[in-house]
Amino acid sequence: MRKNKIDVELVECIIKTKRELDVASKNFEQAEGDLIDYYAYQIKANKARLDYLIKEVKQKGFSLDIVSELKLRIG
Repeated sequence: MRKNKIDVELVECIIKTKRELDVASKNFEQAEGDLIDYYAYQIKANKARLDYLIKEVKQKGFSLDIVSELKLRIG
């Protein structure tokens, strides 16, 4: 039972991180001045977190097909 809860939380983290990555990417497109660096950092951080979370999913024995994984990473 506890394993299922952890898995649900992991999926929720992936969805949240992907959403944050999308927002940072859209904001980066419109950014000016110092905000360019800020959103670039946000994009890099969210990509790193997403890579980590995908690795966690794989280590727990779940599989993502290549297409789904690419959709998560590049949106």
